[in-house]
Amino acid sequence: MGRTGFVVQRLLLLVPVAVGVTIIVFFMVHLIPGDPAATILGIHATPKAIALLHKQWGLNRPLVSQYWLFIDRLFHGNLGQSLYYGGPVSSLIWSHLPPTLWLLAYAVVLTVLISVPLAVLAASKRDGVRDHVVRAVPLVGLGMPQFWLGFLLIYGFAISLRIFPVSGYGAGFTGHLQSMFLPGLTVAFALTPVVIRSLRASMINVLQAEYIVTARSKGVPPHRLFLRHVLRNAVIPAVTVLAINIGFLIGATVIIEQVFAIPGIGQLMIDSIFQRDFPVVQGVTLVFGVMVVLVNLLADLAYAALDPRVRFDR
Repeated sequence: MGRTGFVVQRLLLLVPVAVGVTIIVFFMVHLIPGDPAATILGIHATPKAIALLHKQWGLNRPLVSQYWLFIDRLFHGNLGQSLYYGGPVSSLIWSHLPPTLWLLAYAVVLTVLISVPLAVLAASKRDGVRDHVVRAVPLVGLGMPQFWLGFLLIYGFAISLRIFPVSGYGAGFTGHLQSMFLPGLTVAFALTPVVIRSLRASMINVLQAEYIVTARSKGVPPHRLFLRHVLRNAVIPAVTVLAINIGFLIGATVIIEQVFAIPGIGQLMIDSIFQRDFPVVQGVTLVFGVMVVLVNLLADLAYAALDPRVRFDR
């Protein structure tokens, strides 16, 4: 089996997960107490409006028929119409998706830039002072609520020092880099402790391997030893840990976008919940689920690409 077959196999394994996500998203409306149409319409729930919504959403059909209608529309890219914004949900989500992707990508880059040097610093002097400091200090970011950490960064770097904007997405590539730095750093602070610990532990195990001892005996310089031999082999488990935590933190971007007023799908979801715009809530939830599935797929591919022991024919 080649690389293409490996990718296809992983995609097929994700099909049951994707089906489960669609079932959960579909039943979100049916978990509303009472008549979902009346609850969604609120004060505008006239008999005519309720009947029209029943027809549009197929709520007057059997449950199985409703689900197949939902899947059929989904395959055609139809997530319904927004009750509050008055436009297609798919277009609304598509226009709000870039800021969220920027935030996640920025957070991952900052996590790598922070975690790798600190993990190398800690692993190179195991149980030393700097090892304990590196392991202890990042735990502050892990234990502190992200919204509170975001407020502290805004006060320190945006209000007091005026280095970065207080909020917003920015305009252009440079504007995005500047405006999204504090939100990305906030998310990165939650990822960094677990990545540092995983990478440090992997490095310590690799340092005890026989080929590392042999390389040291041959006089390989320490910096070359870490970069070409230790880090390359130790990064593999850290990739899995990073991917898993990114999956968990995709939902956390909802709070971060609200704190920094980023016009992403997280903020769109919060606004839609307050406006009882359930088609948008359904659509954003589905997108979040798909993003988690794709992150897991990318983690599998990265693991196979980094580890030569993982063969595509297995």
